[in-house]
Amino acid sequence: MQTIGVLTSGGDSPGMNAAIRAVVRSGIFKGCRVMGVKRGYDGLINGQLEEMNLSSVADIIHRGGTMLRTARSEEFITEEGRQKALNVLKVFNVDGMVVIGGDGSFRGAQKLSELGIPTIGVPGTIDNDLEYTDYTIGFDTAVNTVVDAISKIRDTSTSHGRANIIEVMGRHCGDIALYAGLAGGAESIIIPEVGLDMEQVCRKLIKGRNRGKLHSLIILAEGVGGAIELGKEIEEKTGMETRATILGHLQRGGSPTAFDRILASKMGATAVELLLENKGNQVVGVKGNKTFSMDIEEALSLKKQLHEDIYKLTDILSI
Repeated sequence: MQTIGVLTSGGDSPGMNAAIRAVVRSGIFKGCRVMGVKRGYDGLINGQLEEMNLSSVADIIHRGGTMLRTARSEEFITEEGRQKALNVLKVFNVDGMVVIGGDGSFRGAQKLSELGIPTIGVPGTIDNDLEYTDYTIGFDTAVNTVVDAISKIRDTSTSHGRANIIEVMGRHCGDIALYAGLAGGAESIIIPEVGLDMEQVCRKLIKGRNRGKLHSLIILAEGVGGAIELGKEIEEKTGMETRATILGHLQRGGSPTAFDRILASKMGATAVELLLENKGNQVVGVKGNKTFSMDIEEALSLKKQLHEDIYKLTDILSI
């Protein structure tokens, strides 16, 4: 293992730069050459590789996004596209790859391993939608971004005596809504794993109003529905003035939290160690604050589970 490649793929997440930095510096420390691939699998197919050094990753640990850029690649899904990528890796003498991204990126990593290029996946996605690991890189930052927005919206919500719905990312996994809702003191948290119980939401709002509550906050994961439509329905059923805020891609940006920087650094370094042990077709995860690795196929086969204890706690604390 003399030359290691690193790329970021799929949606960006805060902490990806810290992971890139860890891969580059750990690789160089171990005596390897490290090649950075620009624009994900699309850049790999088109030969957008450049050698990286210690200075290449200076002053990036605190920056959001990804300095390698990212892009979705329809061509890599095809056998012809993957063959082009393999040819590029051979031209640049790349012996192993580190892929930072979500489940789709991991499937690409699996294909590279099948083609004979040992590849390690590092989970970089704000959704925290991979069951095999406790946390994914960027999740903690996204939650803190939402909590900050909740605090600001609470101020104006209290001033006007309104109900406010905050729509956050999470098409299939409601972890951002769940964790941010608990930390932000939301009355109702609506997530894909449970669905919408309109009667319960309205009942909480009315009970709060009857005891003199000045504001109400509802956190809605985008996979359940739209905040604007839900707000109109709540107004019709309760008579309460309701406003909707859609946070959107605001959740993907910003300087990563210390937690995400540390997590990304540990995972990036572990990925390099695995390649140097001639291991491939693996993903890095964290359990109980310790990094570990497992087979990509096994990791992707695990269905994401609802954190029922946290969900029940939010219901108890929002009475």
